[in-house]
Amino acid sequence: MAARIAADLAAAPIDAIVHSGAIRTRKLAEHVARGREVPITTDPRWLERDFGAWEGRSWDAIWRETGAEMDRMMTEPDYRPGGGESGRDLAERVLAAWHALPERPCVLVVAHGGPIATLRALLAGQPVTRAVDFIPACGELVVVQRRQ
Repeated sequence: MAARIAADLAAAPIDAIVHSGAIRTRKLAEHVARGREVPITTDPRWLERDFGAWEGRSWDAIWRETGAEMDRMMTEPDYRPGGGESGRDLAERVLAAWHALPERPCVLVVAHGGPIATLRALLAGQPVTRAVDFIPACGELVVVQRRQ
């Protein structure tokens, strides 16, 4: 998948790359940057949502244990799945990361589905509880324009 993404971006005029700091985002950022003179920086605000005690567990296992508890992530912005990070906390973190991006024409952010979906929802004027409607497919390239 990394090779496909790098090939898809080969002709893109990327001026800077920011990644979340996770191993998989760092490796993809480095792969895309090969042969380019672009700065690569790490910003952990692009990391996936913290799911607390649910971290690393399958959704099926969580469902068997908690029933419809996970549905609260889509209906309550202050709900903390597994005692982790609320949707409101994630939104604040991602907006801060968005506003901290380098002032370059084209910045590639290598991030995770939750932060990407949250940013897309907020930029579309939707509440954080609608982020589920904006989740990208794994490996999907999402273009987001900064307003001038």
